[in-house]
Amino acid sequence: MSMFSVALASIALSGVSMQKPNFIPCVQAWTFNRFTAEQAITMTKQAGSAAIELFPGQALSKDHGDTKVGPEMGDEKTEVLKGFLAKTGVKAVAFGVTGISKDPNEARKLFRWAKSMGIQVINTESAEAIDTIELMVREFDIKVGFHDHPKRANDPSYRMWDPNYVLSLVKDRDKRIGGCADTGHWVRSGLKPVDALKILHGRVVSSHLKDLHVFDMSGHDVPFGQGVSNVRGILESFAKMGMSGPVSVEYEHNWDTNLAEVAQCVGFLRAFQTLKS
Repeated sequence: MSMFSVALASIALSGVSMQKPNFIPCVQAWTFNRFTAEQAITMTKQAGSAAIELFPGQALSKDHGDTKVGPEMGDEKTEVLKGFLAKTGVKAVAFGVTGISKDPNEARKLFRWAKSMGIQVINTESAEAIDTIELMVREFDIKVGFHDHPKRANDPSYRMWDPNYVLSLVKDRDKRIGGCADTGHWVRSGLKPVDALKILHGRVVSSHLKDLHVFDMSGHDVPFGQGVSNVRGILESFAKMGMSGPVSVEYEHNWDTNLAEVAQCVGFLRAFQTLKS
């Protein structure tokens, strides 16, 4: 039985209400950060996904090891990257997590590059650049998601872990600005993802989806549906709010050998969409 069939059976037995999901199943290239971007794109395809979220700084390929993915890579190497994507049929739909400059001229370089790549969402934690971000969102029609890392015991000034803070940051801004819901980091911060999504209802533009094996800072990724994060409930929340952005599998465990587990996660997303459509 395929990973897709296993996930389909699991969701079919869940008894959850049927709602049409519009999110984009995706893989965060950080999942394959031990490899080059070229390899990550190929592995994303092998895992069953037709979409990838690129991250800044990944080596482009073995033949272009000095070139890092991002707006600084230049037009020639950007075309090489596009070639890798076209060859596999994988689309780059998101980019992050990346800094965004307060300087509109500097920020414009990032957004112009993202637009040339067909990227729909840029994920960031640059709260200080919110005014510039709103300008760029309106100029380029690219969404921006504010991403959360875990609560920092020794740094109370870090607030992005709190969905209430993210909401306060985005609620009066362009609707294309919202949260990038990293569900694993919410769990590590002591939050139930479904509860956090109630706070951000209607203001989530993307997600780094994780399922952790325990509900604390020591939690590591497991295939969707096997952990404590309530992935079905999370996906139901996305469907209810009409979230149409990328939901990226970001699997931060078994780094060198995680392809089969990533494929299970992608299968879970595909199965959820099949049963809810």
